[in-house]
Amino acid sequence: MTKNAISITSGGFDFYFDEKEVSSIKSISHKPESFSILSENEKIVGVVSKNRSLKNNYKVEIEGEYFDVSIKSELDILLQYMGLNSMVINKLKVIKAPMPGLVIEINVEEGQKVDENEKILVLEAMKMENVLKISHEAVIKKVLIKKGQAVEKGQILIELG
Repeated sequence: MTKNAISITSGGFDFYFDEKEVSSIKSISHKPESFSILSENEKIVGVVSKNRSLKNNYKVEIEGEYFDVSIKSELDILLQYMGLNSMVINKLKVIKAPMPGLVIEINVEEGQKVDENEKILVLEAMKMENVLKISHEAVIKKVLIKKGQAVEKGQILIELG
């Protein structure tokens, strides 16, 4: 996978685009919910609506046809490749390291209440900074790691109450 790659899934098919392919598309947006692009001298006009219940999921209409589209970042692709994309969204009791790395930032402390999608910590892995966020509201019960500590995949980093 190349740097700044994205993946788009639609109709059960995955489409991968590298930085060069993405930058070759000429885009003119008329409104936030509509688009007009030029690709290989073909003009494509469509309407986009966000699926509020799923992150990075959209419904796209092009010439009367509807497509459910999921867009993945380079990090999402890496996590999928590593087999870590099937994390359960149930209420977690602990936050584990999704990969080996170095803790470079801790954004919570014991007893703190955190909201859904709040940044918990930053883990450096494979020369990339990975922000770990909470998938639901919770209270931090215990922080088991320190800034600068190396952690292994699956290691418990934080206990939730």
